[in-house]
Amino acid sequence: MTRKKMASVTILAALGLFLMVSLSAAAGPPLDQWKPAFDPSTAKYKATISNVSHPAIRGVYFGFALRDELWKRTNGQIFIDYKPFSMLGGEVEVLNQLQMGALQGMGVSSVTSTNLGPRFGLVNLPFLIDSFDKLDKFVANETLFNHFMNAMDHQGIMGLDITGYGNYGWATMTPCKTIADAKKLKIRIAEAAVNQLIYKGWGFNPVVMPWPDVSIALKQGVIDGLDHTPTVCNITKKFEDAKFFTQINYAQGLFIWVINKAWFNTLPPDLQKIFKETAKEIAAKIRQETRQQETDEIEKAKAAGIQFFKLSGEEMKILDKQGDAAHKQYTEEINKLYTGDKYRPTNYLKEVQDFLGYQP
Repeated sequence: MTRKKMASVTILAALGLFLMVSLSAAAGPPLDQWKPAFDPSTAKYKATISNVSHPAIRGVYFGFALRDELWKRTNGQIFIDYKPFSMLGGEVEVLNQLQMGALQGMGVSSVTSTNLGPRFGLVNLPFLIDSFDKLDKFVANETLFNHFMNAMDHQGIMGLDITGYGNYGWATMTPCKTIADAKKLKIRIAEAAVNQLIYKGWGFNPVVMPWPDVSIALKQGVIDGLDHTPTVCNITKKFEDAKFFTQINYAQGLFIWVINKAWFNTLPPDLQKIFKETAKEIAAKIRQETRQQETDEIEKAKAAGIQFFKLSGEEMKILDKQGDAAHKQYTEEINKLYTGDKYRPTNYLKEVQDFLGYQP
């Protein structure tokens, strides 16, 4: 065989391998273990719902639980075609599709939700809703919580309920035991206005990056760590590269489950009622399961050699005090009222702060 022919064969073989890998990647993660135990082709109503993360996370699994329970309660009239694993793209991209009606719903992370619903930024503010107990207290206050869930109504998007994925901290590639350590690192944060305000107030220089890009960025050294929760980092294998976790616990990570209103209004009233009630019941159950999952995932991570740290009490007070700037800078966005708001407080953020006992 001539050198020219050998080169051609080599190029063709490489091209073939590239195409195989590309097609495999395009196919996305296998969903066989989460296939419905029924034939969805007979459904009268179908909704495609997206999420960026892994359904092994209880807060993400909500989509499959909702699918199965709605099918049962509506006698097969509604089918939720659930697409986790960022199968439909990153959150900002999917939010735009949702608004346009190209898909019907999504479980959007609380950090990204502010792109269309600034009021959702309430739960990202540092040291306000910073524990499972405070989250439960907030949800139990119907007036405050319902106003919160109405944050995207003016965009043609209605809120269903929330599920969680634990307490935020820093997963890093080198030990991070002090604020000074953290300031030396390139820490990834979400594409979110509130998070950028928080890190600016803390004097950090974070890297804003879509979630689907994080794994490769860690492996290539583009970032030194990420702002996220132990549950997410362990299940999505971020701890393979970032083997240290600093437990800041400054906010609860949430998925806010939202639906395109135009699609929802195509459902008859009885199915709308079932849809809302089912989502509420499942979300409440999963929020309780999320507490235990965080404990379990931390223990698994520790057993695998991941080291966990906490800042000193004095340094936590510094973060708390500096983080209050984000509260002040985002107050106007959170307090803004829209035509569809039934509750019309003069200072919604202050009401929530007082209710939860926030004192920076």
